[in-house]
Amino acid sequence: MCTELLSVKNLTVSFLKDGLWRPAVQNISFSVNLGETLGIVGESGSGKSVSCLALLSLLPKEVARIESGVATLKIQNQVIELLKSSEASRSLRGSEIGMIFQEPMTSLNPLFKCGDQLVEVIRRHLNLARKEAVQLAEEWFQKVELPNPRRIISAYPHELSGGQRQRVMIAMAMCCKPKLLIADEPTTALDVTVQKSVLDLISRLQKEHNTAVVFISHDLGVVRSIADNVLVMQKGEAKEYDSADKIFKNPSTAYAKSLIACKPENTNKKYRLTTVDQVIAGETLTQLRPPTNVNDGQVIY
Repeated sequence: MCTELLSVKNLTVSFLKDGLWRPAVQNISFSVNLGETLGIVGESGSGKSVSCLALLSLLPKEVARIESGVATLKIQNQVIELLKSSEASRSLRGSEIGMIFQEPMTSLNPLFKCGDQLVEVIRRHLNLARKEAVQLAEEWFQKVELPNPRRIISAYPHELSGGQRQRVMIAMAMCCKPKLLIADEPTTALDVTVQKSVLDLISRLQKEHNTAVVFISHDLGVVRSIADNVLVMQKGEAKEYDSADKIFKNPSTAYAKSLIACKPENTNKKYRLTTVDQVIAGETLTQLRPPTNVNDGQVIY
């Protein structure tokens, strides 16, 4: 039996620009069950990250505000309303809700050792003495498959590779065993082999702790491989929300179809990648004028 953990209904978020409040997210609704993964996909600027940052009260109050909506998190037979007050979501950050941000180099403090940053999270939420927290931090660095965890404890972020920094962020997000993990494009800027190992790690930890995951990405291939359900967004609106199998095999909206059709093919043929607008307009790869003066095997972006 599926247990619903997070429910979001009719979320609308606006940003202040040129003296006017302009909607960035409009009437977004979705839910995610324990142990399941919701993939949120769309172009840059479609509102994917804003939707989740709003749930955690991480948007700047001076230029962003939640206009309407209800978001609830069910924890131990309690229903907590996340949007009612910033204190409600703030009290759950780190303990019940973990988040992996897009760029680990800017998410980690360059002036503090990686171990100290993880220890701070552990002590804040688990109320452990420093010695116990350091031991737990080392265990988590080992759990996320970092080489030589003791060295990582004493290392600064700039001394690690991109993949290692992302593993540190995963350890920080999961060390308190949250019920919900929000992963905001966690594999951006990582090479393919590192990307796969990071995805495998998130999947393994999810199964171990029965965690619900909201996975934000523009990479349709990644989302298709890990998501149970998918929310497709465009310009702040939900264009389609259904099971991953249904959306990728038989999308019902023109925009979802266009996103899938724009995915590059694994061939050596020369062709121009179609754009979303071209697909919506009914054009296909064969209708587009073939590229000229292109080396064999090169794809035009």
